[in-house]
Amino acid sequence: QVQLVESGGGLVQPGGSLRLSCAASGRIFRIDRMAWYRQAPGKQRDLVAAISSGGAINYADSVKGRFIISRDNAKNTVSLQMNSLKPEDTAVYYCNVLQVLRDYWGQGTQVTVSS
Repeated sequence: QVQLVESGGGLVQPGGSLRLSCAASGRIFRIDRMAWYRQAPGKQRDLVAAISSGGAINYADSVKGRFIISRDNAKNTVSLQMNSLKPEDTAVYYCNVLQVLRDYWGQGTQVTVSS
């Protein structure tokens, strides 16, 4: 089993920034992909950003140019720097890792963008 612990959510004004972090622990062999998803009330959970073990990155169109995903393979952590936040970024953000074809999820952290 792999456990994921997220941190860094909160309330921020439009145009502000937040940094989310996720630490993986437990039976870690080789984490392939690390990613962040988000789910707004009444909507499906969508991919925000993902980074492969080799460093290949992809972003949802809605966050390109504003969010930056990074990972530290030695520490088994993944972060999401969120800049120029908009009210539509409000959601619960989930950390996700893929290891040996199995997905693991964090408990989620609330991000609220509001004035």
